[in-house]
Amino acid sequence: MRLTSLDVFRGITIAAMILVNMMGVADDVYPPFAHADWHGCTPADLVFPFFLFIIGVAMTFSLSKYTEGNKPNSAIYWRILRRAAILFVLGLLLNGFWNKGVWTFDLSSIRLMGVLQRISITYLLASLIVLNLPRKAQWILAAVLVVGYWLTMMYVPVPDYGAGVLTREGNFGAYVDRLIIPKVHLYKGDGFNSMGDPEGLFSTIPAIVNVLAGYFSGQWIRSQPVQSRTSIGLGLFGVGCLIIGSAWGWTFPINKKLWTSSYVVFTTGWALLLLAACYELIEVRLIRRWGKAFEIMGLNAIALFVASVLLIKILVRTTIGTGENAPSTYNWIYQNFFASWAGALNGSLFFGIATVFLWWVVGVVMYRQRWFFKV
Repeated sequence: MRLTSLDVFRGITIAAMILVNMMGVADDVYPPFAHADWHGCTPADLVFPFFLFIIGVAMTFSLSKYTEGNKPNSAIYWRILRRAAILFVLGLLLNGFWNKGVWTFDLSSIRLMGVLQRISITYLLASLIVLNLPRKAQWILAAVLVVGYWLTMMYVPVPDYGAGVLTREGNFGAYVDRLIIPKVHLYKGDGFNSMGDPEGLFSTIPAIVNVLAGYFSGQWIRSQPVQSRTSIGLGLFGVGCLIIGSAWGWTFPINKKLWTSSYVVFTTGWALLLLAACYELIEVRLIRRWGKAFEIMGLNAIALFVASVLLIKILVRTTIGTGENAPSTYNWIYQNFFASWAGALNGSLFFGIATVFLWWVVGVVMYRQRWFFKV
């Protein structure tokens, strides 16, 4: 069974990810398209957890024959491990791409973690959980992970900082990351300065629950008739998660870069609402034409994401002209083709939209040629 609404949801998420990534390089960005500096959640902060949620929903179908009374064999474990390894290596390759004008891949200083690395680890661990634990135990473990993460972050003291310090360098997750990962391999930007990582190892623990939440949602869809009551059920669960996540945020702030437990629940709520909308329109009411463009992007999501990140790195790290004041290729295009007539904020928006359209065209070509890249 293939869920077209899930492909559309995935396409919407990839389009949003490309848009946010491209706009994020500009100096001026409309607030909804910029990540929250620390506590809080903007629409841009929903993109990454949406993708983890989607992976979980897809697992419901890809692993179904191994979770319904049939024991998984070694072949499925090797397939899962292979996919996780490829995603992790792709993330490392993106981190090492185009440093000082060349693809150096300097093992002595390359950042270890990143977006694809987190996807890799959460996919691997969530797969092992659903293949080896009964349904009730899966739910219990998901609760233990988010509650345990909250209690640890708030009440376990960090040397030189104390307990409950939720700064970039003083939080317990950053402390654990520094113990496990050498500082030279941690994130150097956004004020972290190799003292932590927004996609660190410890903060990946609650991110597993985003995948499991998607898996639980996929199970619900598979067990229900293709009717509006299924969409309503997803929507009600979503509203419940939004309420719980928002309330939890009063004691454990919603924070993407710490991947707090409240953030997990809150973003799962929005993911459920968007999935419910896509499911109702596409599966129940058969209104599908609007979603075709997103479906095309969703069918090659990883390929488009990797290619788009490579393009951004090339644009940012190459220059037009020579000399110390030579603008980056990104800034030259942004200033001359967008900001010069639309202004700074609109310029970054139109540049992002143009980039999404470019990759949609690439996706159309791949779709028509039947090129579907999977890992």
